Amino acid sequence: MREIVLDTETTGLDPFKGDRLVEIGCVEMVNRFLTGRVFHRYLNPERPMSPDAFAIHGLSDAFLSDKPVFRDVAQEFLDFIGDSALVIHNAAFDIGFLNYELKRLGHPPIVQTRVIDTLMLARRRHPGQQNSLDALCQRYGIDNSRRTKHGALLDSEILAEVYAELTGGRQSSLGLTADLSAPATGAIAAVREADRKRGFMQHHARISEDERRLHAEFVAQIGARALWNEYLAGAPDPSGDPAKTS
Repeated sequence: MREIVLDTETTGLDPFKGDRLVEIGCVEMVNRFLTGRVFHRYLNPERPMSPDAFAIHGLSDAFLSDKPVFRDVAQEFLDFIGDSALVIHNAAFDIGFLNYELKRLGHPPIVQTRVIDTLMLARRRHPGQQNSLDALCQRYGIDNSRRTKHGALLDSEILAEVYAELTGGRQSSLGLTADLSAPATGAIAAVREADRKRGFMQHHARISEDERRLHAEFVAQIGARALWNEYLAGAPDPSGDPAKTS
């Protein structure tokens, strides 16, 4: 399962009042594990930075002046996210800015049905508690010491760890909760059938008389205190003769 964890930084709070994107950071996850693939771009907003926004992320007009504008990276961004689910903290904010920019270029909007809002997940799991990204890091013991300023790529990497915890921890990615009793199809069915045959062959594996003898000698060296003697005392004889099990 491919998911994209995404964050943005902006010049302010409202794209409809002229605020623009200045940074997009995305990290790819497959089965809740980071793959190392990222999309990260700083953007020239073509307008001055607000003092409040600068205090949050520290991206100055001078730094952004030679960066590409959104239209120059829009297709690359869309190609990276593809049709994957988007994991975003307080998603309405980021999606509002992204859809504003996409609409200006004639692209279709990102639909809400593909967005997973980790703020909503956190509020359901921890009602009445602080659920900011920093608060969640503290709650789950995630190191966010590098987060002295907001940054889209760093925040996406941190959010990926938070998301894994919100959805059951890393063990959920290992398929431990999969319903193995459900009918399998395709590649999954092929794997299960191969496992079944492998287990059948192992169960019916034959060993030579020399191997039996060497094993018996090894057991004899350990002596009567070997724990498996208790099991062997009650195990059926492999020859099938009930008299040899008493």
